[in-house]
Amino acid sequence: MFVMIPSRHQDATTLFNCILIPTGCWAVRTAVHEAAAIGQVSLLQHLIDCGASVNIVAEDSITPLHEACARGHIQCVRLLLDAGAQVDARNVDGSTPLCEACSVGSLECVKLLLERGAKANPALTSRTASPLHEACMGGSLDCVKLLIAEGASLEAYDLYHGTPLHVACANKHLHCVKELLNAGARVNAPRLHQTALHHAAKSANVELVETLVEFGANIYARDRHNKKPVDYASPGSPVATCLRSYEAMPMSLQQLSRLALRQKLGTSALKVVAQLQIPKLIISYLCYQ
Repeated sequence: MFVMIPSRHQDATTLFNCILIPTGCWAVRTAVHEAAAIGQVSLLQHLIDCGASVNIVAEDSITPLHEACARGHIQCVRLLLDAGAQVDARNVDGSTPLCEACSVGSLECVKLLLERGAKANPALTSRTASPLHEACMGGSLDCVKLLIAEGASLEAYDLYHGTPLHVACANKHLHCVKELLNAGARVNAPRLHQTALHHAAKSANVELVETLVEFGANIYARDRHNKKPVDYASPGSPVATCLRSYEAMPMSLQQLSRLALRQKLGTSALKVVAQLQIPKLIISYLCYQ
């Protein structure tokens, strides 16, 4: 890879028009992109002072802010935003800087972007994952919690990933799965008729399967191949045994009651249940604590 970084003695035009050309790739990036990518705050400040645009785009419509967020360089992110960087700029795939920050689990960058007006729910395209998808993909629980608190859609959907719950289950991030479900994510939301429980069965994670079933996952749901979740578990495995036992045993009345109440309350369940004038033990049960 050939990197061209200007010296402080070069004129401003050369300074912010220098390029980086990765080997085997036609992408062209400016020195501003490179400084943001490697976290060179002083160089980035110098380029901006010399008149470089903070919103200049490389091929694939990547901005310097995308670069800084994708690597969690909080100082560069702050500097770019202070200089007028577009907080919700889109690259060729439709991803925003917030998506990039969530993908690497940079809570500081996520907080700053949201404070500066980044959308927790940018419009999705067929090729775009939402910030919440990205956080769930990487298992970034703190980012997941913050996005949910900021009103991120629990049912954001794209053709490739499905919902954030699908993503969290496919990547075996149990802590994120629990956070999504407790916030009111639809446990049986389908992607091509495939549910989160199908993903969990493939993962060979018994606790993940048990958690989904406790929140009302349909053990009989069939995907486009007419397969139930148990059909994806290895015969005789702990997951297969677990699912077979659920098929043989009906849910208890108290579990059915909890699911009915949670379904009725939806995303407001935790807040409403905590205010009910009922014993704390029952509140804990209803809140899966």
